Amino acid sequence: MQGQPPHPPARSGRAGRSGGRAVRLCHRRQPAGQGLSGQSRASARSARPVRALREATVTAGAAPARGASRPGCVAPVGDISVWGPVDTPAGRFRLDPVRPERDLGLIAGWMNDPAVDAFWGLAGPVERTEEQLRRQLLGDGRSRPCLGLLGDRPMSYWEVYRADLDPLASHYPASPHDMGVHLLIGEAADRGRGVGAALLRAVTELILARTPRCARVVAEPDVRNGASIAAFRAAGYEKTGELELPDKRAALLVRRR
Repeated sequence: MQGQPPHPPARSGRAGRSGGRAVRLCHRRQPAGQGLSGQSRASARSARPVRALREATVTAGAAPARGASRPGCVAPVGDISVWGPVDTPAGRFRLDPVRPERDLGLIAGWMNDPAVDAFWGLAGPVERTEEQLRRQLLGDGRSRPCLGLLGDRPMSYWEVYRADLDPLASHYPASPHDMGVHLLIGEAADRGRGVGAALLRAVTELILARTPRCARVVAEPDVRNGASIAAFRAAGYEKTGELELPDKRAALLVRRR
C-alpha cells in the first residue's frame, strides 16, 4: 500500500501551494539547496546543496525549535528522533529523520517505483525528490520527513505533519493540533502482508503519545488507492468522508485519541 501527500510537488507542490489559514510562524530563513544528487553522482556535484540541507536537518530536528515557546508562535512537530523504537507485529520499528546526504538516493529510488509513482508523482530525476525534502527541511518545522526502519533496515518513507497548518485544513473541518501522516512502503517484499497497517498503527500511537495536544491524526489517500485505505482502516482509522482536492479526490480518514 502506498499513502501519498495530498498534493504532490509534481503537480503544484505541497509546501508551495497557496491556501490554508494565515498563521504566525517563527522560524529562520535557510538558504535553499539545489542540484543535490544521489551517492553515485555525489563526487561530481557541489557539496553546497548537501551542506545546506544538512544544516536544515539539524535545525528541523531541534526540540523544541527556536521560537516555538514564544507567545503567538506555531509549535512545530518536534524532534522525532527522540520518539524511540516501538515493537510491532512486523518487528522493532523506529522513525529516523531524513538526512539528505545519506538518504536522498534511496528515497528517490523508491519514488521511481511505478507502484509508488502512481500516487506520489515524483518519478524522474533525483532533484524532484530533493525538492520534496527541501521544502520540509528548509521550512518552519510543520512537516518532518523520516525513514522508517524495521530493525536497522530502512524500508519506508514517512511525513509527519501538522494537518491544521497545512493547506489541507481548508478542505476539511480541521481542529487545532490535528496531525497528519503520509507514507510509502519502499520495498516490494514488505507490501501486501499487513506490514503497512501494523506500522501505521504504531506510528499513529507514537504521534498521539508524543504530541499530547493532538486529539486526531488524519490521512487523505486517493480514493483509488484501495490498499492504502484498507491499511489505514486496519490501523484504526475511520473514513469520515471524501474531499475534492486540487489534484485528486481523497478519502478523509481519521484516528481519534
